[in-house]
Amino acid sequence: MSSSANTLIEQAHGLADRIVALRRAIHAEPEIGLHNPKTRDKIRAALAHLPLDWRDGPSTTGLIATLKGGAGEGGSVLLRGDTDALPMPEETGLPFASTVPGAMHACGHDTHVAMLAGAAEILAGRAESLRGEVRFMFQPGEEGHHGARFMLEDGLLGGEGFDRPLPDAAFALHIMPNAPHGVIGGRAGPLMAAADELRIVVTGRGGHASMPHDTVDPVPVACEIVLAIQTMVARRYSVFDPVVVTIAKVEAGSAHNVIPDTARLTGTMRTLSAANRARLKEELPVLVAGIAGAHGLKGEVTILEGFPVTVCDPRAVDFGERVARSLYGEAAFQRLKDPIMGAEDFAYVLEKVPGAMFFLGVAEDGADWKHCCGIHSTKMMVDEKALPRGAAFLAGLAQDWLQRGFG
Repeated sequence: MSSSANTLIEQAHGLADRIVALRRAIHAEPEIGLHNPKTRDKIRAALAHLPLDWRDGPSTTGLIATLKGGAGEGGSVLLRGDTDALPMPEETGLPFASTVPGAMHACGHDTHVAMLAGAAEILAGRAESLRGEVRFMFQPGEEGHHGARFMLEDGLLGGEGFDRPLPDAAFALHIMPNAPHGVIGGRAGPLMAAADELRIVVTGRGGHASMPHDTVDPVPVACEIVLAIQTMVARRYSVFDPVVVTIAKVEAGSAHNVIPDTARLTGTMRTLSAANRARLKEELPVLVAGIAGAHGLKGEVTILEGFPVTVCDPRAVDFGERVARSLYGEAAFQRLKDPIMGAEDFAYVLEKVPGAMFFLGVAEDGADWKHCCGIHSTKMMVDEKALPRGAAFLAGLAQDWLQRGFG
């Protein structure tokens, strides 16, 4: 381990109390969606003493804070943390638990902000030795609200037609409460899936349940469609390019003895390639209309587009592995064998900027991490002792990339 790595680690652990305090303050007042003003103000107050250039944009409360290096011109690297919470209750019993009914930081975005703020502190302290700039992206609206896309469209990250180019590299770190304490994970290529919402309406003609022959019953046809979708996925899509379609909500009828006019199905479509995503959007409406039509009903499909596939640049993953191991040793990094079928809107950034997202295990040190509550659980817990490690890793990514790029 180099002396520089030792210093990064020492600085991160010296900031542990401030990192934890910011995390807890954000955790106690969670905000949902694209507008998180209380969280934004906490971030700006925590970093107000640093020499950062701040930008915000009209569509969201997102922030970009830029740290200019003092060692001359160079590249630009972006580090991202998301700020929004989930619309769900908290059942952790923590003394700093959510004070907002029906809202909880159950995906770790409070920790992402705190670790990113810690990295900003570390890097600002060594700004004179940095060549180029670091952009810190504090992004709302990750939980299905397309916050990263809005910040890109607002020009906060730069790009063609705006006053500065896009960054040259981009990194994000996401905690995992059911992964080994302090271990950083990543993989090249698809890391997380594209996610689209599927809505199906099957329309027939209702009537009395005792006389189904006088109706055109949409319920059995809707059930047939659910099974046909699973058959289509299993038999027409390669297992080596996975597709997951789940019908999670079925609605029909109002009484036990009334056949309804319509049945509604709602679900999610998960794909790991743009090709299969496009193919599903074409083939599902044909399947639904065909089955419904065969029974004399009408079947309509609406697809609400979600996040694209999160694709990590192989060079960025190799680079992140070197940074993690230079800081914390060979065991600090694990290559993930398989992608995760969850979705992440950092994908919008990685469509335009080479980079990677990594995971940080925050299970209690020594705990049976496989049985810890995962993200999006009302009982999700974080071992805060892992957070300085995340701050050091983010700072190391930025510092080392500015020194030598992905090489």
